[in-house]
Amino acid sequence: MTDNEPIGIKNNISYSQEILRKTIHLCSLSLPISYIFLTKEIILGFIIPLLFFAVLIDILSKVNPKFKEYYYRFFGSMLRPHEKSEKFLLNGASWVLISAFLVFLIFPKIIAIISFTILIISDLSAALIGRRFGKHKLFDKSWEGTSAFIVTGVLVVIIYYFVLSAPISFLIFGCLGAVFAAFIEAASVTLKMDDNLSIPLSVGLVMWVGGIISMYYNLPYLNLLN
Repeated sequence: MTDNEPIGIKNNISYSQEILRKTIHLCSLSLPISYIFLTKEIILGFIIPLLFFAVLIDILSKVNPKFKEYYYRFFGSMLRPHEKSEKFLLNGASWVLISAFLVFLIFPKIIAIISFTILIISDLSAALIGRRFGKHKLFDKSWEGTSAFIVTGVLVVIIYYFVLSAPISFLIFGCLGAVFAAFIEAASVTLKMDDNLSIPLSVGLVMWVGGIISMYYNLPYLNLLN
């Protein structure tokens, strides 16, 4: 559940394994990229079987000793303590797919794409920078990791802003969403929420509220919410 390394807590996996874990995590960027070219129905039709498969693996790794042996042989070094617990707790891959399903289902397309892109890019940045350079505590994590999250999250929004030729209100609420999600991520342990879920939901909520505010003041924003 933790990536941006908490101050004073020894990480359970090596930095090289953290890099490998985040490299696999980076593959999830294919989901928002694919959604750019696909309809909601098609992308959800692709995600749902993957989600069931990931949860099935989680279940088998808990209830089937033989499967658990092979699973730990290949992936055990990358698993965090809560993912190795005998209690039924989902691992990061399952939470990423749950998050993709909910975010793509709930939010307008462009908001869902931006929210999930920030999850992948900014969470990765916070984890690697926080582990290597984190010295100053912020909630459950570090200021260094959270700062990396904010910088990369804002950059994601700026890139989409220029690519879409979006209005300034879109840029403002997108950046606010990235900052809000950064602090939610920093407090994810206290909040008892997996940050794979809390990050895109936080970004999406702020941007969605931004759309409502823009509509109220007749600002050019909602044309991007289709």
